[in-house]
Amino acid sequence: MEMFTLENQLCFPVYALSRQLTAMYRPLLEKFDLTYPQYLVMMMLWEKDQVTIKEIGEKLLLDTGTLTPLLKRLEQKNYLSRTKGTKDERMVFISLTEQGKGLKSEASKIPGALVCALDIPQAEILDLQKKLIEFLNKIIQNHG
Repeated sequence: MEMFTLENQLCFPVYALSRQLTAMYRPLLEKFDLTYPQYLVMMMLWEKDQVTIKEIGEKLLLDTGTLTPLLKRLEQKNYLSRTKGTKDERMVFISLTEQGKGLKSEASKIPGALVCALDIPQAEILDLQKKLIEFLNKIIQNHG
């Protein structure tokens, strides 16, 4: 098998799938004025409010250079606030505002809407998700 072809690259279908899924999220996120990376931050905060920038970066695999402008935009939209730590001013805590908390109920419909739009059996989606998470975790353990 010829390895140096686009079709035989492991990264290409993962990359293409990511782009296609992100594009499918775009119309679902428009009414919240969120990009997909901003949505991921909001989801994390809806699960656990008041986390550090470091925690967000570790969980979402994003560096500070990517996170800082993203968080500033969410703060400008009044979805979150940033507060310096009292014990260590280098630590910055991210918390949802009331407006940010208020989005959760309506935004919780997004995953179901995406599954409907995919028109793929949920069991198949869950199986792929499980395999992708296992694969990602192996990469992080070995190379992260």
